[in-house]
Amino acid sequence: MTVTILSGVYPPRRVLNARRSGPVQSGMKGRTPTRPRWQKAAGLTLALALALPSGAAPTATAPPLDDHARIVHALNRLGYGPRPGDVETVRRMGLEKWVEQQLHPERIDDRALLPRLAALRTLGLDSKELLARYDIPREAKRDVQKRLAEMGGDPSEDQRRELRRELMEKYRGHLDGPPRQVVEELQAAKLVRAVYSERQLDEVLVDFWMNHFNVFAGKGPVKFLVGEYERDVIRPHAWGRFEDLLKATAESPAMLFYLDNWLSADPSAAQMQGARRSRRFGSFGRPEPQPQQQGRKRGLNENYAREIMELHTLGVDGGYSQKDVTEVARCLTGWTIARLRQGQPEFVFTARIHDRGDKVVLGHRIKGGWKDEGEQVIHLLATHPSTARFVAGKLARRFVADEPPASLVDRAAETFRRTGGDIREVVRTIVTAPEFFAASVQSAKVKTPFEFVASALRASGAEVTDARDLGRRLGAMGMPLYLQQPPTGYKDTADAWVSTSGLLARLNLALDLAGGRVRGVTMDTAALARPGGDQAQDMAARLVPAGLSDATRKTLAAEAATADPVKLAGLILGSPEFQRR
Repeated sequence: MTVTILSGVYPPRRVLNARRSGPVQSGMKGRTPTRPRWQKAAGLTLALALALPSGAAPTATAPPLDDHARIVHALNRLGYGPRPGDVETVRRMGLEKWVEQQLHPERIDDRALLPRLAALRTLGLDSKELLARYDIPREAKRDVQKRLAEMGGDPSEDQRRELRRELMEKYRGHLDGPPRQVVEELQAAKLVRAVYSERQLDEVLVDFWMNHFNVFAGKGPVKFLVGEYERDVIRPHAWGRFEDLLKATAESPAMLFYLDNWLSADPSAAQMQGARRSRRFGSFGRPEPQPQQQGRKRGLNENYAREIMELHTLGVDGGYSQKDVTEVARCLTGWTIARLRQGQPEFVFTARIHDRGDKVVLGHRIKGGWKDEGEQVIHLLATHPSTARFVAGKLARRFVADEPPASLVDRAAETFRRTGGDIREVVRTIVTAPEFFAASVQSAKVKTPFEFVASALRASGAEVTDARDLGRRLGAMGMPLYLQQPPTGYKDTADAWVSTSGLLARLNLALDLAGGRVRGVTMDTAALARPGGDQAQDMAARLVPAGLSDATRKTLAAEAATADPVKLAGLILGSPEFQRR
């Protein structure tokens, strides 16, 4: 088996014209690698972990799961793993009833989550408030450019860091907090929701769509737009019609800025000069933005047109051509952002920079018009047979196997087509299918670092009072939340995450969690075993209800004689079985 670690390097076949605001955010630059603890046990655990599954399609010959295994499997796939007592709760309720409840998160009382989010003060602010209270003032940005020019050449990272420190101190009174606080609190909120929300499937699906329609918080003002993007675009549409979700993301300032469609214009359109500042109004009654922003020249930009087809709808083999990319880009000219520089970003359609010529997209003629051209494109893509299969396949891969059975993908795609892209019904088709509960797919998916951390906190019953340190550690593990630069998002297949260094990082984090070395997290390891009972066996039954392999049990037995509860808990959370879901 070939093993790799996600590097965040953009695929060579795809090159964006967009200006990037910084290097790929792997989360590792400038960090000191974590040194392994208890190296002997770590070596044994890693040797076992290299046998993690490759994500192959399930076979039809495996025996069916028993009731206990079905419940554990559902808790692992439709949420972030069982908490203490969850298996019994689902058994009493009935698995089918629990699944149906999770398919309707609006019916689940989740008010107990709110106090845990209350301390994250940026969470409830809209983009306008965040830009006003946490964005670096414009005079500070000019100061930065001036100081960098004075330094000459290419300043070192140390010089840049010192400059940032000086300027933050100088302009501290203008801000409620540093810009990074906004992303740190978003990361913390995502972890808290994954651990404590009763709407587990809702959190999983929101995470799926945030990854499917990925935006990079490290690019320009996107860090101030992404919270609103998740709250007002992804969450309200996560269970509805796919076409509505697609349209909402297309009109989001976060997506418009990230993939540069806000700059896309008919190259032949008359360009307003900077001195022409009179307020003009478009067909939607809002002030139109200046066609040149911060010295950037407008022209046709194909970034979003390519990604909406390749990543959001049809898929790379969905039957479109480069000509279709260009034609879609033409249809979407004029879909832009108003008042971005004034700190009040909103979507507008600007008629004067729209290409009004006729277009042909996937063989369909679109008569030159206005905003409706883009809406026609979105409808065409959302209802295309390739989109049904592509989206169904990705959902089946998330919930079932890295290589989901074709029969299941076919049925899910048919549900997509029959219901007009009803996301709830597509998910229902997948998670109630016989293939979902096949024994051959139990523990066949490898957890991403985010899933691993959330499931470890849930399984151990840990108390999280501040999740920001956990967010930073996820960055060091190669998965900084909201900071995946390529529009592909993070992979959820084994090949992206199974590597010696990655698994060792997980083991060390597990040991740190158990040992109380993660700020803001408390884990009572003594409560994981019965007084006077078999410590290793009790902990394993609680932390890994799906069961351990013989090899792992032997490893734990060899350690149990000398290991304390902290070490045993860490080793079990770092075991190969706990890396699977």
